[in-house]
Amino acid sequence: MSAITDLEVLAADGGPASLDTWRGKVLLIVNTASKCGFTPQYEGLEQLHRDYGARGFEVLAFPCNQFGAQEPGDAAEIANFCSFNYDVTFPVFARIDVNGPGAAPLFDRLKAEAPGLMGSRAIKWNFTKFLVDRQGRAVRRYAPTTKPEDLRRDIEALL
Repeated sequence: MSAITDLEVLAADGGPASLDTWRGKVLLIVNTASKCGFTPQYEGLEQLHRDYGARGFEVLAFPCNQFGAQEPGDAAEIANFCSFNYDVTFPVFARIDVNGPGAAPLFDRLKAEAPGLMGSRAIKWNFTKFLVDRQGRAVRRYAPTTKPEDLRRDIEALL
């Protein structure tokens, strides 16, 4: 099976973006939303990005409006929100679907490689997190309630 970094996604401007840019890095891929009770996790995600970036770690955020319509803005609004409120410096991509027939291929792949509880594939809410190893394999899924700082041990093990 190919690596997750072989996939293409949509950049914030709607154009194609290759995940190959992050080949060989440890990735934390997150479906995000600006108006969610978990939105303050942007702060913890940014801290992880700053603390481990030099060691080959990257956070990749994919805004999603499928859960309670909590990401209604366009790309510019989302980028401004993330920058102004949380000083986010990691990549925030185009808004996508993570479930259903229109789900982004990246998230179909993540869900297959790292299913949820009892083998569940569906993402239940915003801020579900997937840890991807340097070989481009999803090795772990974390619930929205899992705080970014609680991932440090797992991230360090892959670095």
